[in-house]
Amino acid sequence: MLRFLLFSVPCLLEMSLSSVQSTVSTLKSCQTDIGACMDMISDVALGIVEAQGMDNSSALKKLEDMILECSRLDREINCFVESVDEMTAQVRQEPPEAMVHLRETVKGRFTELMSGVSDADLQRHSKVIAFKDSVRKYAIQGQTADENEGEELDEDIAVTQSQTNFICPLTQVEMVNPMKNKICNHYYDQGAVLEMIKAKHKNKKTFRCPKVGCDNTNVQQSDLELDLVMKRMIQNHKRQSKKT
Repeated sequence: MLRFLLFSVPCLLEMSLSSVQSTVSTLKSCQTDIGACMDMISDVALGIVEAQGMDNSSALKKLEDMILECSRLDREINCFVESVDEMTAQVRQEPPEAMVHLRETVKGRFTELMSGVSDADLQRHSKVIAFKDSVRKYAIQGQTADENEGEELDEDIAVTQSQTNFICPLTQVEMVNPMKNKICNHYYDQGAVLEMIKAKHKNKKTFRCPKVGCDNTNVQQSDLELDLVMKRMIQNHKRQSKKT
């Protein structure tokens, strides 16, 4: 019986820790949805700027508040995951009965981490920064377009610009979800570039930027960000093409 108990306790401990890690995995998957929600908020903001300029500041402020709340949720998940990782690593080094107090220790560590999160930290979230930059750039672009409204580009030049700006170097077709490489400033379609990076890493190889002449030999997923301004430009270009 003693031998059975000695064997069973570690197994029960591992089962409990396994359930904790399952919960953590679920929360991490929620972060993907939070990121998608933040992109949607940014896209709505660009739609407002496109239709009304910066005049509807109250609506833009509400959207900014929403994206900051998403930033807080994302940070809360990060703090919780960090708390779980730290406390489960600690409990593995202690007697099995320490598992009983895991909930309290995780809660305490989480509270400690969150107490150090400031509004400035939420503002530094990459998607919050992208939101503000996108709104600012799109507003400037709209002003420039208004100033040049009477000028028409030569048709050949317009086609060339479209090919230069909107064609993915991987798929050789117009991008749907353009991602900008923050290192070399080149663009690729999201699905194609993420699949290429995944395939290269699976074979333990690096992914070189496919843009001709680029010396960026190791493109990382962390180097990429969805460019919502470029995405809206492509969408507008498609609408204009259908009209003509």
